[in-house]
Parts: sequence; C-alpha cells; structure tokens
Amino acid sequence: MRQPYLLLDIDGVLIPFPDDDGTTPATHVGHDVVPDGRSADDPVAIWLNPDHGRLLMDVFRNGTVSPIWCTSWRRDATTLIGPLLGLPPLPYVDLPRPQITTSHPNGYLWKRDYVDTWLGDAPAIWIDDDFTGLDHTWAAERTARGMATLLIQPDPHVGLQAEHLAQATVWAERLSRVGTSAPGAAPGVEAA
Repeated sequence: MRQPYLLLDIDGVLIPFPDDDGTTPATHVGHDVVPDGRSADDPVAIWLNPDHGRLLMDVFRNGTVSPIWCTSWRRDATTLIGPLLGLPPLPYVDLPRPQITTSHPNGYLWKRDYVDTWLGDAPAIWIDDDFTGLDHTWAAERTARGMATLLIQPDPHVGLQAEHLAQATVWAERLSRVGTSAPGAAPGVEAA
C-alpha cells in the first residue's frame, strides 16, 4: 500500500494571519527568523503554536502518511520553521518563485500545477488555507481517477487545529485499509 503524502503549508496553516486589529491567536508564540537570502538585520516576525510540533509528530509516528513541506518557505520550512516546532528535517516540494500578484492567477491555487506534477499518481492529503472551488474539483477528479486526494483548509486567521490532523489521520487509516484506489468519493473530497 502506497502511503499518501501529507503536504503541509505554513502561512495561514502553521503561521496564522493576523486579524484586522493585528492580533494572532493567544496559543501562538512570536519568533524572529531569517529566511535564506535575507539579511540578519531584517528578520521576519512569525507566530507558531508550540503544540503543533507534538500534534504533527503524533501523525508522523502513526506511519500512515509521508510528510512533505509544500510551502513558499521551501527549504526554510525544514531549516527554520520545523526546528522551532521540534520537527525532524522533512523533505519539501521545491516550488518556483512565480512573479504573481495573487495566489490564484488562473482561478486556483498557484502551487497546484507544480504539486500535481510532483505527486504523479500518488495519493495525497494537502493542508493549505488558500484553496478555491477549482482546487476542490481537481481533488475530486484525482480521486475519481484512483488517486485519492483530501484537501483540508484551515481558517487562515486561526491556523491548523487538532481536528484537522484527526481528519487526516482517519482518512489515511481508512485509505490504508482499502488500498490506494479511491476509497469512495466522500473520503477523497472532504474539506475542512
């Protein structure tokens, strides 16, 4: 049985966007990080929930998914963000740096074409805050073609919640029981 990839975004998932008044969830702790190519004199302020490391490790240890960063943070996800959460080094999808002014230049999440190529025919759980209806249609079509796909979409101002990871775990466990073919339309197209 081929394990599904667990594609994990960062902005809006692990790092929530501030509310209109500039506040972030009280569960999150501030950090200054220096992404690759940026000067140490100009760090980026981020907020992370220290519980996310434990929650993610519980999913990883379960052994039903292969975790992969899928974020515009690219390699910095594994060198900067992961260590702050106590995560081991994880591989990442090496996304390009497109010159775009919106996350949806073609009506769907800009990452999707690259992810689709990267995944090939592998099953996947993709956690990102920025899907559109066209992304959900893509996931349903992949599932219908035998490549089970689950999209989980946290609120970008709240970020990843324990119930999102529980949903991913239940879905992956169900998939492992039925094999890599689509376990029925509902498990492949659920979204949170």
